[in-house]
Amino acid sequence: PLGERGWTRQDVAGLLAAPGVAGFLLTAGTSDIGMAICRVAADEAELLTIAVDAAYRRRGAGRLLLAAVIDHVRSAGARSLFLEVGADNPAAYSLYVSRDFAAVGRRMAYYARADLPPADAVVMRLALN
Repeated sequence: PLGERGWTRQDVAGLLAAPGVAGFLLTAGTSDIGMAICRVAADEAELLTIAVDAAYRRRGAGRLLLAAVIDHVRSAGARSLFLEVGADNPAAYSLYVSRDFAAVGRRMAYYARADLPPADAVVMRLALN
């Protein structure tokens, strides 16, 4: 999943070294099939990335990673969890809606896409009361 997003191991290591950042790795046997990285600051949290290997998509891996992130940030004292999702990614958007995230904003032309026009980002929020 790292390469698909343009992330390197150094990118991930740098993020994980920052205060308030946590990472989750989902494995199947000896294979890494997904990861999620989040950050908590005061009473707010942000899902920085969630990625699942293409062979394991639509099989519950993303749901497991998202549940781990929600549990972690809630236990760390966050009252809200924010994320950004590509407006052109209906599978991810529906995952977030199924966990009660609500759209609260939009960033126009936020995601660069190879050979396609940039995609908007939908900013979503989950209340963790």
